[in-house]
Amino acid sequence: MAFPDGIADFRSDTVTRPTAEMRRAMAEAAVGDDVYRDDPTVNALEEEAASVMGKEAALFTPTGTMGNQLAIMLQTRRGEEVLCNAGAHLRNTEAGAGSALSGVAFRPVNGPAGRITPSDIHQAMELAGRLFPRIGLLVWENTHNMSGGRVVPVEVMTEANRTARRYDLSIHLDGARVFNAAVAADVAPGRMAEGVDTVQFCFSKGLGAPVGSILCGPADLIAEGRYLRKRLGGGMRQVGVLAAPARMALRDWTRLSTDHKVAAQMAEGLAERHPGAVDPASTETNMVIVNTRKLRGGWAPIRDRLRESGIKVNRPFAGSLRLVTHRDVDSSDVSRLLAAFVAA
Repeated sequence: MAFPDGIADFRSDTVTRPTAEMRRAMAEAAVGDDVYRDDPTVNALEEEAASVMGKEAALFTPTGTMGNQLAIMLQTRRGEEVLCNAGAHLRNTEAGAGSALSGVAFRPVNGPAGRITPSDIHQAMELAGRLFPRIGLLVWENTHNMSGGRVVPVEVMTEANRTARRYDLSIHLDGARVFNAAVAADVAPGRMAEGVDTVQFCFSKGLGAPVGSILCGPADLIAEGRYLRKRLGGGMRQVGVLAAPARMALRDWTRLSTDHKVAAQMAEGLAERHPGAVDPASTETNMVIVNTRKLRGGWAPIRDRLRESGIKVNRPFAGSLRLVTHRDVDSSDVSRLLAAFVAA
């Protein structure tokens, strides 16, 4: 279902626009001053999000980056390292916030599809605090954006988390798209967050709300996070107008299975037209990764046809093109895209 102007936007699931129902909820939201904890809509959202994730409390933030950075600030000391996958969002695409705000560096692990193993942790911790900096925090990202929306299985996380606890590491889950992971793994969302101290997830990606993310965790950490959020400029006021559509999105997470089916249709169609350019088996959620170097006839003519067809995609990066499905594109939009990808 393209936007009203006919544009089909596959750049990201962040491009979704609020539904008519969300706009009504925004207009009618009960509000108060959230810094005083007086906004009933925000309070309800935080309670609901914490419950879904199986945590004691939650804190509404304007962005996922703020939620992730609060998690780092709460669970590390300056000069420490954060153990994460090399492709982690909070290491690569949060504008250097970890080092700038918390004074931490990152100890990357080169596991496939966002994975971290007990062996990776043992190796990282062997010299930590002796010749190398101390490591205070282990971070997961699920789904893993840079690998194309791949799911880190619960069993993989559980095994590594046990090892992390042996070293007294805190554990954070960057669950920007954790509901996509839960749908793909056919488990409750809270199952993905078992064994971690904090989890951040976004309302403004596949869930489809216009703004907002949330950090869930123990009540004492979230209370301190509320103070640090103020330091970062995140002390919002009558923010129930944003929490209202987020509450609607949180209740509608199971619809993400539709996005996954549309992505699978796209992956299969692209693989048929350009053998070797797409691996349908690696399309586990709502992202399709295209190797533009293996497109028959090259990328440039396809790019031009996409523009002429009213289809938006990001520029390829390092030979890879990421296509993302969401609520505002459907099978007919995929058909339009596939027509532009006709092999020369």
